[in-house]
Amino acid sequence: MSEVLNQLLVVYGAYLIATASPGPSNMAIMGVAMSQGRQPALAVAAGVVAGSMAWAVLAATGLSVVLAAWAHALFAIKIVGGLYLLYLAYRSARSALAAHPADLVAAPVTLSYRVLFRRGLLLHIANPKAVLAWVAIMSLGLRPGMPTWTLQAVIAGCALLGIAVFGGYALVFSTPTMVRGYRKASKWIEIGLAAFFGIAGLRVLTSRS
Repeated sequence: MSEVLNQLLVVYGAYLIATASPGPSNMAIMGVAMSQGRQPALAVAAGVVAGSMAWAVLAATGLSVVLAAWAHALFAIKIVGGLYLLYLAYRSARSALAAHPADLVAAPVTLSYRVLFRRGLLLHIANPKAVLAWVAIMSLGLRPGMPTWTLQAVIAGCALLGIAVFGGYALVFSTPTMVRGYRKASKWIEIGLAAFFGIAGLRVLTSRS
């Protein structure tokens, strides 16, 4: 039993590091939290968690291994993901170049929660590294001789960690202090997000993996 628990801790640690590290999903949640508020950011976070769990289920069934081995499928995911990141870079750049960025902050949210959820979902589904990450996580957690409940423990534990991490980003960056900071420097924050998404998109499109 102790061996199983130790292995689960390794899996949870790997997933926590992967999710908490700055990346496109976290940056998207941060941007929405500061510019549109807590509820919209939580909608994006929910989409990201759903995308992560979708890959978890595929990894559990072995389909992610097939995708990772099938170069055409992984290439298609990479192209879609890279183009979507460039699209987000374009949106952030357009916001930064708005005539009155402060008016943008005060404007009502134009995107529905469904659209925001879909944005988070697409960010994670269209991330080729998510496929490989879940293959690695499953290989760590599902070793020969492990109890049958190990798979459920891996998915449930990672789901809770994902909710805590991505939801935490939404809560922290939607605080009044962060929102005031966005109002003061909205143009530069949007420029930073545009640069981040643009570089991330180009790296995805030009990567060999």
